[in-house]
Amino acid sequence: MISFLAPILAVIFGVSIVFLYSRSKSLNLKLFLAFSGAFLLSTTIFELLPEVYQHVESKKIGLYIMGGILLQILLEFYSKGAEHGHLHNQESNTRFPWVLFVSLGIHAFFEGFPLNDHPNIIIGVVIHKIPIAILITSYLIKSKLNRVQIFLFLGIFTIMTPLGSISANLLSISPNLIYSINAVVIGMFFHISTIILFESSEGHHFNLNKILMIISAVVLAYFI
Repeated sequence: MISFLAPILAVIFGVSIVFLYSRSKSLNLKLFLAFSGAFLLSTTIFELLPEVYQHVESKKIGLYIMGGILLQILLEFYSKGAEHGHLHNQESNTRFPWVLFVSLGIHAFFEGFPLNDHPNIIIGVVIHKIPIAILITSYLIKSKLNRVQIFLFLGIFTIMTPLGSISANLLSISPNLIYSINAVVIGMFFHISTIILFESSEGHHFNLNKILMIISAVVLAYFI
């Protein structure tokens, strides 16, 4: 149940922040993004990576991980990097962003697969989703879409990760295939989290606050 509810609550929380602070100064999410990227990367390395290598041939796992990285690069070609907070507002655009919608939906669906058996990955996905939900909601509002379109986009985006989790749990998928899909998800997480770590800093340079946030995320991911 937690694997179903947690991603939904994370998106709702992120959307609520935008509407509660819509009249105030734009939120600076760079440090939060850095923390989320480091935490997601750490939980992936500490939990998912060792497990898949225990159950599937190592060379195949490497192939699946690279496939996940390439899949994420392809999705970001269409989403323009929304999965790691890289969105540019187009205030004059009133057309529904179908390409962004489909790309984010595919990404969100796949990230739901490992959640049933990995509580720490759930935490990582939740921490990842909150700032992304904030940025996507801000983008949709500033793009001048009507409210029906905005809530349709956010509603379907919200349920895609739980839908992936349910699919992994209910469909007759062999354990070997689940581990293979999880390896693809590892590749997607690797790409997203490392991009977040570099893009959340000015001029791609590290500063003390960011380093402290990254270290805190790694330590927290290790001990929980």
